[in-house]
Amino acid sequence: MSYTGNVTVGGPADAHELARLIISKAAVGPMNNNAYLLRCRATGAQLLIDAAAEPATLLELIGADGLTGVVTTHRHADHWQALAEVVTATGATTYAGRPDTDGIPVPTDTALDDEDTVTFGDITLTVRRLTGHTPGSVALVYDDPDGHPHLFTGDSLFPGGVGNTHGDPAAFAGLLHDVESRLFATLPDETWVYPGHGADTTLGAERPHLPAWRERGW
Repeated sequence: MSYTGNVTVGGPADAHELARLIISKAAVGPMNNNAYLLRCRATGAQLLIDAAAEPATLLELIGADGLTGVVTTHRHADHWQALAEVVTATGATTYAGRPDTDGIPVPTDTALDDEDTVTFGDITLTVRRLTGHTPGSVALVYDDPDGHPHLFTGDSLFPGGVGNTHGDPAAFAGLLHDVESRLFATLPDETWVYPGHGADTTLGAERPHLPAWRERGW
């Protein structure tokens, strides 16, 4: 069956199978968080984006082949509830945006800055810092050599708008600026967006609405 990205807590993961990478999306926890397991086809190396909740579910998804690393997209607690258990079980390297590391109770092995890269197997992800939802939120770009880019945005970009900035006009302006300049200005419309909660989208589907987001202020 083709990938839809529509997953539910307690239900099966959905796998987006690319030429060099398999992306498995699972919904976990009381806040319906998305966790993404990325697997390099050539080497079998795996990386997890957001060990959000339900460590047993995530460890079953990871399976016997282990885990190279875990990227936490930002410091909010619903995105790292299973991090300690997953890291203890797998020995995975931990990554997070530099300004957010102090807010994550599991030590960060590698602090990420804008344009850093995270590599596992033959796969490289590029970091885009997006300040506003939290000071150190990161998005990750996989620029598929055989197709269009794939973008993991945490809670900074969703279908219908940017992430929650809690009524802070400066935080909203900063987040919208970063999303526009570091995502929409640099990636094509075909870019597939995998957010921290809910359904997927594309940059092309969201691009026409940027002026409306700016006008409404959230």
